[in-house]
Amino acid sequence: MLLENRQWQYRTFRSNFYPQLSLSGVLPEYNRTIDPRITDNGSLIFINTHNANSYLQLSLGQEIGLTGGYISINSQIKRLDDFQADANQTRYSSIPATITLNQPIFGFNYRAWDRKIAPLRYEEAIRDYREEMEIISSAATNHFFNLLLSQISLQIAEKNVANSDTLYKLSESRFEAGEIQENDLLQMELTLLNSRQNLEQAILDVEANTLNLKVFLGITDDYPIKLVTPYEIPIFEVDEKIALDEAHKNRQRVIEFKRQILEAERGVAQAKGQSGFTADLFASFGLTQQALEFQDVYNDPARQQRARIGFNIPIMDWGRTASKIGTATANETLVKGNVEQQRINFDQEIYLNVKRFRVLRKQVIGARRADEIAEKRYNLTKERYLQGKLGILDLNFATEERDKATRSFISALRSFWSAYYTLRRLTLYDFEHNMTLVVEY
Repeated sequence: MLLENRQWQYRTFRSNFYPQLSLSGVLPEYNRTIDPRITDNGSLIFINTHNANSYLQLSLGQEIGLTGGYISINSQIKRLDDFQADANQTRYSSIPATITLNQPIFGFNYRAWDRKIAPLRYEEAIRDYREEMEIISSAATNHFFNLLLSQISLQIAEKNVANSDTLYKLSESRFEAGEIQENDLLQMELTLLNSRQNLEQAILDVEANTLNLKVFLGITDDYPIKLVTPYEIPIFEVDEKIALDEAHKNRQRVIEFKRQILEAERGVAQAKGQSGFTADLFASFGLTQQALEFQDVYNDPARQQRARIGFNIPIMDWGRTASKIGTATANETLVKGNVEQQRINFDQEIYLNVKRFRVLRKQVIGARRADEIAEKRYNLTKERYLQGKLGILDLNFATEERDKATRSFISALRSFWSAYYTLRRLTLYDFEHNMTLVVEY
């Protein structure tokens, strides 16, 4: 998961600002070889060496996030065993404690920028996780209504087959009695055949959508799923200003905008810091001692001091420094322009989805009323057909309108709930219960 990955990255980032304690050493390093040596008069000779070196070092270090430097406290003990026949002795040296500072001067402070950007990356992952949860809700809604629509279609198909079969038998009796023409009887038979084909397709659709929903939910049993139509929808108002405010506070994209701008600014700072005058300071102060016996190696230690200031000044680079800084500056301008355009699109998307949500809610109410009217009209048409006052075409038209109205109502419900979870994803806010969807980690 992206969130888990970013959690570990964030922990790694934070650990960089805590003291690091480490123990290192060599136990031992054995050497038996011929090494070159320079004599007092400057000539080079080769001598046989036979020795073993061992050392242990304990270090406590801490990065300085404000300046980009590194300070450490070290303690070291060394042992040298010389196995030469004319020497054959053991010596010890120690550094009881030394404080070391490495500090870049006028350079690029990577840690300072990391402190600004790394928390944003982690926060992005948290918001992205919440948005993914709403995407999953939308996908679940889609699977739910796929199955619900196929089950409704199956009910319609079963009802149409039963009605068509009854009406066909009735039409046969009326044809034999000479009350209707053969064309009406054939039309009724054709209607019966079509309704049976629709029933077979509806059964197949129910099986396929049931399997899709079970796979999505991780259900492995063979039990059927019977869905209930959610006739009632939540009624609440969504204010465009509140939606925009919550989206600006909660969305991953808003944090991404901030991160992109900071990364562009970091690129400019890095180009300037690594291309111009740079210097670094190294300083250490501590104690040291050496002895033939281990118990004497910490007695009366002497001071040990080191200091160095190094620098680098580019004199002639054929425009490399200017081109690096110019490239980074141009990229910063481009990123800021793109982010500004994305902010405008972001606000428009929120605004349009709020409007769409309101329209879809009204459409659900209208589609439900149309479904009720179509059902009532079908029943009236069927009664008049049985009374011989209307023809078969009128009945077929009323049947098609009833089926269409029912499916339109389910489709309107699907669109409403899809818009409901889309609005939650775009704002990470629950308008029904007036609460944010962002979880603190």
